Parts: sequence; structure tokens; C-alpha cells
Amino acid sequence: MGTWINVAGILAGGLGGLLFGRRIEKRYQDILMMANGICVLFLGIAGAMEKILVVEDKSLASSGTMMMIGSLAIGALIGEWLNIEKHMEQFGSWLKQKTGSDRDEGFVDGFVTASLTVCIGAMAVVGAIQDGLSGDISILAAKAVMDMIIILVMTASMGKGCLFSALPVGVFQGSITLLARLIGPLITPLALHNLSLVGSILIFCVGLNLVWGKRVKVANLLPAVVVAAAWAFLPFGS
Repeated sequence: MGTWINVAGILAGGLGGLLFGRRIEKRYQDILMMANGICVLFLGIAGAMEKILVVEDKSLASSGTMMMIGSLAIGALIGEWLNIEKHMEQFGSWLKQKTGSDRDEGFVDGFVTASLTVCIGAMAVVGAIQDGLSGDISILAAKAVMDMIIILVMTASMGKGCLFSALPVGVFQGSITLLARLIGPLITPLALHNLSLVGSILIFCVGLNLVWGKRVKVANLLPAVVVAAAWAFLPFGS
């Protein structure tokens, strides 16, 4: 049920963004996208700093740097080999054709960017597992509200491709919910910590692309999240 609520929130935000976006000029849409990118940047920075900085003897110290470097390096190689970014863009192009959006030049970019923004993160994984194990939808309900606002702003500035980010969210979170009893024991506190840190870095990269143009193939970095969670089970991972 939690994933359905999340999907409904994204659709509501997307529809609101379409109505809102049609009423404003292009220059306002551009500055809105820039503002949205800056917000996503700081969401990623805040999430990463929360996990990477610890207080030791009344001073700040960093932790998890080796995990971060290793996860991103290994994940990048796997993602580049699988070419996840290309497959997402191909799916976006297929959606663009099937929805009669051939004249919308930003459809694929909007779909990929919005999908990455709302799929990456600990809330999606933990919320879906909690929903599957106990029927508690509180985390996904909160995420639904957040995603609705994010997608509303993105759709207003990037077009209706953002609205279709509801599809990967539904598949991703729904699959985790169905497999919760298998996945749940693997999401230990350390695995969740690692997942959150690397996920926040990828969210930062999404913001980077929004502000400065597409510089990072974020989708090809997605395996880094899985590697980060698996890192917790290595002998040196703790």
C-alpha cells in the first residue's frame, strides 16, 4: 500500500507541475530548474555529511571514506559495463513515443533525472521493507509527500517526462516490498548507513547535472549503492 501511495503522490505532483508549468514563461522555468538543482545538491550534501562526519573528542572526524571510494569505483565499473544510463534513456525514448510526446525535447532527460532523484535513497529501501514486513506505511507516506513536491517543481521546469518517474518507483519499491522477508535481514544498521551515504552522493550528482548540465552518468553509478550495502558484510567492512 505504501508504494501505491508514493506513486499517487508522484502523479499528483507531476499533474500539478504540468498545470503550473504551462502558466509560466520559459525563463521562469529555467530559473526554477536551477533552484531545484541547488536544492537537490544540498539534500545530497546534507545526507552525505550526516553519515561521513562523526564527533570524536569534541572534534569532527570522517568515517567510511574507504567504503565510499571502493563502492563508487566498483559500482561505476559495473554500471558502465551494464550501461544502465543508456537503457534508461532507451526506455524513456520508448515512453516518449508511446505517449505521443515526440515534440517534447526534454522528455527523456526529465524522466531519467526525476527517476533517479526519487528512487535513490534509504527511505525507498527501508520504507518498502517496513511495508512488506509489518504493513507500516509511515516512511513511504512521508516520502510520498516529499516526492510530490519534488516532482511538481521538476515537472514545471523540465516537462511531463518527470511524471513518468512513478513507473520505476512503483517497480523498485514494489519489488522490495514483495521480497521484504528475504531482503530485510540483509539491511543491517551498517549496511543502511553505507547505503545512505553513497545514495546521498548520487543525489548530489543529480543536482550537479541539473545546475551545470549533464556531466555525470548517475544511472551508471547506481550499482555503487548495492556494493555499499554489501561492503558491510566484508571482514574489513566494519
